[in-house]
Amino acid sequence: MACVERCRCCADSRRHSSILYNILRSEERAAWPAGQGPRRGPASRGCPCGSWRRVALRSPQVACKAASAVLVKTLRFVQNVPCFQELPLEDQLLLVRSCWAPLLVLGLAQDRVHFETVESAEPSMLQRILTTRRQGEQPSPRGPEPGRQHHDGLGGGDPHLPLASEIQAIKGFLAKCWSLDISTKEYAYLKGTVLFNPDLPGLQCTQYIEGLQREAQQALNEHVRLIHRGDGARFAKLTVVLSLLRSINANVIAELFFRPIIGAVNMDDMLLEMLCAKL
Repeated sequence: MACVERCRCCADSRRHSSILYNILRSEERAAWPAGQGPRRGPASRGCPCGSWRRVALRSPQVACKAASAVLVKTLRFVQNVPCFQELPLEDQLLLVRSCWAPLLVLGLAQDRVHFETVESAEPSMLQRILTTRRQGEQPSPRGPEPGRQHHDGLGGGDPHLPLASEIQAIKGFLAKCWSLDISTKEYAYLKGTVLFNPDLPGLQCTQYIEGLQREAQQALNEHVRLIHRGDGARFAKLTVVLSLLRSINANVIAELFFRPIIGAVNMDDMLLEMLCAKL
């Protein structure tokens, strides 16, 4: 909503009074079944600023391969933490399912993985009207054609694709990490803090995991004091990095980097298989 309120490009009310616009709007309303209508929201207003556009990887083969390599390294890191191996298998799975995405993004930052995205093609209003009418006049008893994607009106294109604003959050996080020039040890302590999350429901060893997280934070603080004596605010800056991770959605990471590879395979199933394998 802030995008619509903020963008001058979205405030042109003259478009709503044009003859063509009113004709298309009336045709569009007629095309929808009774009692239904297009989904409302900021994205349905066609904000040209692009934050509500669906995007895809520009070079999926390169980016997905890089992300997959980082995921393997991430799970290998987790498996090599002795304290993690001492936990019950149920706790191990809960922790990995919860933290694999932020750990992966930290890994992308550590390995300096760059990726570019392109906007997903959005059908015009007239195309949507004609397509809807055509489907209404000639219903297919077999259902939708194989491979045909449903457009939800939010930014156009495949509704599974992430929004440009979500990708900007990931890129903003990577840029923040790179600007701080985080060292290998600092990344390790940050990953330990993320991995041992005692707040997850269902954990059996909550107090032990809480202690492990506290140890990782203390180790990071001591390392920063030793190596960056002239930068008293560095530990606080690294803490901000951890807080930024909360804004990154695991589903976005899965759809962006792994759906092109695994398709409809459940990410939890893949993580379980990889965790139990000898990486």
